[in-house]
Amino acid sequence: MIPQAAPPLRIARFRNEIDAAVARVLSGSSYILGEAVDAFETAFAAAAGAKFCIGVASGTDALALALRALEIGPGDEVLLPSMTFAGTAQAILHCGASPIFVEVDPVTRCIDPAATEFAIGPRTAAIVPVHLFGHPADMPALMALAAKHRLAVVEDCAQSHGATLDGKALGSFGHAAAYSFYPTKNLGGVGDGGAVVTADPGLATRLRSLRHYGFAPGERVSGQVGFNSRLDEIQAAILLALLPHLGEGNLARRASAARYRTLLADTDVGLPPEGEGSVYHQFAVTVSDREGLRHRLEAAGIGTAVHYAPGLHRHPAFTEGARTPLPVTDALADSLLSLPIQPEVTTGYEERVAAAIRECLRCAA
Repeated sequence: MIPQAAPPLRIARFRNEIDAAVARVLSGSSYILGEAVDAFETAFAAAAGAKFCIGVASGTDALALALRALEIGPGDEVLLPSMTFAGTAQAILHCGASPIFVEVDPVTRCIDPAATEFAIGPRTAAIVPVHLFGHPADMPALMALAAKHRLAVVEDCAQSHGATLDGKALGSFGHAAAYSFYPTKNLGGVGDGGAVVTADPGLATRLRSLRHYGFAPGERVSGQVGFNSRLDEIQAAILLALLPHLGEGNLARRASAARYRTLLADTDVGLPPEGEGSVYHQFAVTVSDREGLRHRLEAAGIGTAVHYAPGLHRHPAFTEGARTPLPVTDALADSLLSLPIQPEVTTGYEERVAAAIRECLRCAA
């Protein structure tokens, strides 16, 4: 069986480095906000092209805390694509703000700048672009919109560790960016974890307070309502051990994506957008009979996944954010299928996956 993703294979690959990192934490004297978190924050800020990194408990917390630090709250509306994971909208609701869903571009599958401008209203306070599947959203156009309308921008980089646009790191365009280190991510730990990166020193100070009960540095008095949302030392140590391998992992993903493109070029499978800066967190194709192909591939020993169906505007928790029809999102939600792309799973097996797809399509014809 070729699984769609298998985080334990990555952990096993780098087990010696991870074990040594964890041992250092266990032999130390601090298990919360200690040396490992400090070291990881410094290293990840540099890798993300940012001045500051604030480690938090999850990617959802990262987005929610970034919005709170930007003073987004009750009465505000935040624009985001419906084609994303539920955590993006949940984070907005946790701030007391209202998520408003915007159509995506049919090629990039990321938020459409023209649709975004159309959706801006008197209560719009922020835009949350999602770099879906590791492909860049059109940040220059979105930042121009934000400047024109005086909106905050928080990039959802949960799927785009190491991705770039025109040579500039994703996460360095907006006022802040939120990352997730969930095990399946391009940089993933062995549990939940997240981070916010920013170039704004004041924003970084507010974020460090918000993640730690609203305390000021060196104090244990809550100056504001804060949260218990800290990246723990063990996760930080593991992520710090894996970070030097992120670049090579992304190169392997690009190589697998290129191989898939060649092998599937003359089929009816719709291929994902191609971009030099994309890091292919997922290699999501479109097919007319998704469930049929998925079941046939499973029988052939090929694992797949569906990201994301239905679109968030059709989730019961978020229906108030659906103000206009979103036909592109609906079409993608009905047809996207994620193939194996994790290097430890896919490298050397692209031909087998593509051959199985070709055979399944032939049998279904």
